[in-house]
Amino acid sequence: MSGHSQFALLTQRRFLPYFIVQALGAFNDNVYRQAIIGLLFFLGVTTEERSLYAMLAPAIFILPYFLFSAIAGQVAEKLEKQRLIVITTAMEIVIMSLAALGFLLQNMPVLLVALFCTGVQSTLFGPVKYSVLPAILKPEELTGGNGLVEMGTSISILCGMIFGGLIFQLAGAQGPAVAATAIILLAVTGNLVARRIPRVDAGAPDLKVHWNPLPESLAVLRMARRQPAVRNAILGVSWFWFFGTLLTSQLPAYAEVNLGGVASSASLYIFALALFSIGTGTGSLLCERLSARTVEIGLVPLGAFGMSAFLLDLYFARSGAAPVSGLDVAGFLAQPGSVRLVIDLLGIGMFTGFFVVPLFALIQSRTPASQMSRVFAAVNIQNSLFIVSAALVGIALQEVLHWTTPQVLLGLSIANVLVAVWIFTIVPEFLMRFLSWLMVRALYRLRLHGIEEHVPDEGAALIVCNHVSYMDALILAASIPRPVRFVMYYRIFNIPVMRWIFRTARAIPIAGAREDPALMQRAFDEIDATLAEGELVCIFPEGALTRDGGIAPFKSGVGKILERAAAAGRPVPVVPMALRGMWASMWSRRDSRLGRMRVPRRFRALVEVAAAAPVQGQPSAEDVEARVRALRGDAA
Repeated sequence: MSGHSQFALLTQRRFLPYFIVQALGAFNDNVYRQAIIGLLFFLGVTTEERSLYAMLAPAIFILPYFLFSAIAGQVAEKLEKQRLIVITTAMEIVIMSLAALGFLLQNMPVLLVALFCTGVQSTLFGPVKYSVLPAILKPEELTGGNGLVEMGTSISILCGMIFGGLIFQLAGAQGPAVAATAIILLAVTGNLVARRIPRVDAGAPDLKVHWNPLPESLAVLRMARRQPAVRNAILGVSWFWFFGTLLTSQLPAYAEVNLGGVASSASLYIFALALFSIGTGTGSLLCERLSARTVEIGLVPLGAFGMSAFLLDLYFARSGAAPVSGLDVAGFLAQPGSVRLVIDLLGIGMFTGFFVVPLFALIQSRTPASQMSRVFAAVNIQNSLFIVSAALVGIALQEVLHWTTPQVLLGLSIANVLVAVWIFTIVPEFLMRFLSWLMVRALYRLRLHGIEEHVPDEGAALIVCNHVSYMDALILAASIPRPVRFVMYYRIFNIPVMRWIFRTARAIPIAGAREDPALMQRAFDEIDATLAEGELVCIFPEGALTRDGGIAPFKSGVGKILERAAAAGRPVPVVPMALRGMWASMWSRRDSRLGRMRVPRRFRALVEVAAAAPVQGQPSAEDVEARVRALRGDAA
């Protein structure tokens, strides 16, 4: 597993055609929209007319998201997904043919009608774009797959803007014909590649589609709010669109006034946008490595505060007008302080990737497959509201309050911190995962064996592991790509500071029969209910931390849990796991007396987590113990 690379997905048919289709779609949309701007310059229209288009175009494109997202989510739930992708890319061919006619006739009304139709097509494709990933990827691949998609989308948007903007500059009088040809060829290519996507079953083939958009929009929004973590992940994704919309809308003026760009050239603006896009793509790709292939929502607070830190530094780096104006990219890079500005723009984008990729993965991992497309339809509706709100806020700040662009960026930095703190307050799981992620990654290097092969991708399972240190639960949580509920001795559960983390992680405290029989019974009842809901439960059957580094005899709790599940007609598999290397940890009982912890011999120590094949039926505690011993290696 240590040698795994998310780029391996780009060599596999289950992912590569889908990746190309979504990237081509984003690329073609932006080629088309930038080519319309190029046509306006080609026709010599007035500045007022270009400004009118600049206001109309985003509204025309986003309107279908409000009108048709709920219907699109139902259709995406009902139809086989590969077929729907082929249908939407075929729609793109028809729409781009209409747009090509608009370019050839140099007719703006036709181009705006085609732009609206493009919004309709994007609305239909939107729920499929993200709901298809859990069907074609394993749970441990979700973060890496989403990182590739976000990277592909951000780079495709940037390249589409550059290519679309250059068409009329390079083609001259042949610009309309070149633009028409390009958008049709891109649409046809997307449709041909879509036919190579493997079949992906419908989430709810028996769903009855309701065509009234208003009540259905309210219904999917309610559906998306059922689980607090998913609801607030969606809120985080929408805030990402607010943040990105407001930031990128300020870049043209920022490039001209604060970076010293040429008023008649967009080169410095494109350069600034490229830095942000490259940063976003880089951060998206780094998420898998930082998360060790789990859905690590601990990266979300890291991303949020990193976004604000670099945006704040961007304000202080250049809060006023550039000392020199009329610069191209090379001239800007030659100016003092330019390196700091470049790093800030890259940093904002990189931490934006850390912020949004785990949120998408969380929504996908915790939403039932039969509701996935409709939940992402709700995401699109809410995103649209936030995008429109960002545009209105930007206008109000600059036109009404007369804020400068750096002041808008400063306000956005502060608002981002406040929103992040609010989200992490109402869903402390985000902050808890960040603290546990930070602690585990700072202290240890994890090496995993057999986790993705043997931990079930879905359904209930009982994970059984040896117990070496107070950090065991955090290390296992960082190693297993699904949420796990840990059963732990109540005295460990009640350790100050750690108690908040364990409670937020929904750990289950347990006591011995002689200590607190009522607490023990409640623990077994909660374990049984958790397994009945199809979740993972992890227990440490030794009942206490090892005192000598070995494995103590397993207690009878394993058998009791399995007996209750079998008696209810829902037997669960047992997954043996073992920790290696934790005995040398400062958190173990080695070389300690009266509970005092020793100073660690080294930081970033190597810790191995191994898993064996699941055991079906009702194995005895002795059998499970033997399997864990074999995994750990008694010679150690």
